[in-house]
Amino acid sequence: MKLNFLKFLPVALTGLIIGNNAQAQESTGEKPSFKTWSIGINGGALTGVSPLGGQNDFSNWKPSLGYGLYIKKQISPAFALRLDGVKGKVKGDNSEAYKDGSINTSPIASYDTDLKYSASLSAQLNMVNWSMFNQTNNAQLYALAGGGLVNYAATTVATGATTEVTGATKNKFVVPVGVGAKFRLSEGVNFDLGWTINFVDGDEFDGYARGSNDKYNYGYAGLEFALGKGKQLAFFSPTAATYQEALAAKNTANALKSDLDAQKAENAKLRTEMNDLLKDSDGDGVADKLDKCPNTPAGTVVDGSGCPLKVPAPQVTERVIVTEADRKVVKDAISNLEFDLGKATIRAKSYVTLNKVAALLVEKNFSLKLAGHTDITGSRELNLRLSKERAESVKAYLVSQGANASRIEATGYGPDQPIASNKTAEGRQQNRRVEFTLY
Repeated sequence: MKLNFLKFLPVALTGLIIGNNAQAQESTGEKPSFKTWSIGINGGALTGVSPLGGQNDFSNWKPSLGYGLYIKKQISPAFALRLDGVKGKVKGDNSEAYKDGSINTSPIASYDTDLKYSASLSAQLNMVNWSMFNQTNNAQLYALAGGGLVNYAATTVATGATTEVTGATKNKFVVPVGVGAKFRLSEGVNFDLGWTINFVDGDEFDGYARGSNDKYNYGYAGLEFALGKGKQLAFFSPTAATYQEALAAKNTANALKSDLDAQKAENAKLRTEMNDLLKDSDGDGVADKLDKCPNTPAGTVVDGSGCPLKVPAPQVTERVIVTEADRKVVKDAISNLEFDLGKATIRAKSYVTLNKVAALLVEKNFSLKLAGHTDITGSRELNLRLSKERAESVKAYLVSQGANASRIEATGYGPDQPIASNKTAEGRQQNRRVEFTLY
């Protein structure tokens, strides 16, 4: 057999390494810690012909003890390089006929080849992982192929003779091709079953040149010990990892959608509450929740509780004078005015200074303009509505404390009239305000 195709082997191995390494990186992304180096020991039977059939130079193959050692580097979950060494003896004779009944008329009656060593480098491909949905599997099938050297000396006995003749020690190129199954006993130990056909580049491995290259087989069982920390890369499933990452991403998306739906529901509830709080069915300037005299006729002058005034308020003809003390009352109210985050609900700490403003309005019969302002955070539509609602909320509170609703104007300007830069947190804080103007 000519082994010209082996010239292509280095190129093929290089392609497999690059392809599988890229596959591992794409599939696993940032990989956790993996065990990639391992050593294995095994023992089994060496035979001169495959149990699957086919003729060799001798009709009767005799199993003999063989043992081996290997070192393996796992490059990706699917691909590894493996350096094997095997020793033992390969035996055979012509004491039986071939399976087809023919008799071997070879001049050599038997042989005993001392396999001093066989050293080969193989590419191992993991073909099947049992579970496609678990990142770590417990069993796998694999195939391997490679090339190396076999060092041997054949001892033969001629037909009709009893004298053994030992030939010279020879080195020949050998191509191992095999399959196997591996079972993970623990995170560091595997049980290994394998079978390898070794094609020798020569016709005298059994001491007899018949015209075709020889081969021998090694069926074995053994243990593999994974070295290092972490999980074994050989039993890691990139497909399962990708599936679980996709599932996690889906769950995250569902959670975000649920949060968004909950926020929308909360906003809708807030709008409903604000509409109920500010609703003024009779248009007298007093919200329904504070109106003790609902359904007053249009144009009726009412007091702070929404009831008609018994005595019309005297016409103020004198000039309205706003003193510094009055301005300080308003300034204190502005400084202490706080709302719940994103809402028009006035916090209780603001009531004291607002009560003073209400008392001032009642005492001096001032008119008051309330102007709500916001920063540019959020949509303009939302900010316009929120600024208006906050101004109305202040008006409603002042009216509840006795102020004349008809003398209070509440307006919302949203983000349209900033007094500071919206590019800084301090500036945005200054822009979120309700301005009080006495007149």
